[in-house]
Amino acid sequence: MRHPIQPLEKDTHGVLRFKRNEVVCYLLDNGPFDLNQLAMMVFSQEDREQFAQLIGYSLSGFNDLLPYVSDETKLMIQGILQGQTAHEAQLNCYRGELNSLRRPLRQLCYALFGTDPDQEADDGPYDNEG
Repeated sequence: MRHPIQPLEKDTHGVLRFKRNEVVCYLLDNGPFDLNQLAMMVFSQEDREQFAQLIGYSLSGFNDLLPYVSDETKLMIQGILQGQTAHEAQLNCYRGELNSLRRPLRQLCYALFGTDPDQEADDGPYDNEG
């Protein structure tokens, strides 16, 4: 399960940023570790991605955090910026991934079985009629 995407908001200068989590920012500002020390530690890509959001990274700065930011997250953020909810953006991202897999799988099915799976779909066990 992936981490949720923080809401986006404009700061006092009009810069689009992720909404800061004040507890996380307090711990970062007052704790024993700074960003440089944390950067040297072993954390998952997903955790680093969420941490950047929780400390209020700007959207433009966040997109520059390669390789921390996944293509999936970038696509989801684009959807959110276009007015989708985070859930809708996530579903659309997954739809895109499935669609990109569909053509090669169709070609493989045709090569293996000599049939187009789209034409066979009406006769299959998952037919919604009946």
